[in-house]
Amino acid sequence: MSPGDGIPPTSQDGSGAMFDSIAARYDLLNRLISLGLDRLWRRRLVRALAIGNDARVLDVATGTADVALAIAALHATAHVTGLDPSPRMLDVGRQKVAALGLDKRVALVAGDAQAMPFSAGAFDATCISFGIRNVPDRAKGLAEMRRVTRAGGRVVVLELAEPKGGPMAALARVHVHHLVPLFGRWLTGSDAYGYLRRSIAQFPDAEVFAEMMRAAGLAPVDVYRQSFGAATLFVGVVP
Repeated sequence: MSPGDGIPPTSQDGSGAMFDSIAARYDLLNRLISLGLDRLWRRRLVRALAIGNDARVLDVATGTADVALAIAALHATAHVTGLDPSPRMLDVGRQKVAALGLDKRVALVAGDAQAMPFSAGAFDATCISFGIRNVPDRAKGLAEMRRVTRAGGRVVVLELAEPKGGPMAALARVHVHHLVPLFGRWLTGSDAYGYLRRSIAQFPDAEVFAEMMRAAGLAPVDVYRQSFGAATLFVGVVP
């Protein structure tokens, strides 16, 4: 991956090891960096899954399990599996699961989004939030999400974006390019959030990414821009 600002990436960019280094303060950083909007966006993602009773849901790149827990909270009979490559992020997530008494309905496992340890059609719906940017082969990750989701189920992707126009675009760019890495270094002593800035700038335009989802075999794919384009919700259906 070649960062948009000319700074060469390290071998840790976007990796499980990189997220291990910021796991302890990841939740706090997300609140600060998104100005609290990440909670609103995640609630919309959970609703977009459109699942019924006793649904089996996969949350890819689950991190500290925010989305997995939100799914379990909204759907009292759902069983959620969270997959992530970062052991330390999963450790934080397991503490949150245990504190809420959801051990029987939320399971967190280590794994690679490009080669998931699940059978075809194992889940009624699959999602990934703020994680598809970190998958080295996005096409393979999307194909895996489609593979493990049953016919008729939804694959929902929530991803950060850099607004290109409109009244909030300039302010959003200042926030992403300057305040995000500043907060990250201040709270973690890590350049992980410098990587975040670069990866947001490099992420494809919404319609280009939606076409990637269609190429992975999802149809239809709908696109919903959030908060003046600061994030985008993609909703695909497995035929």
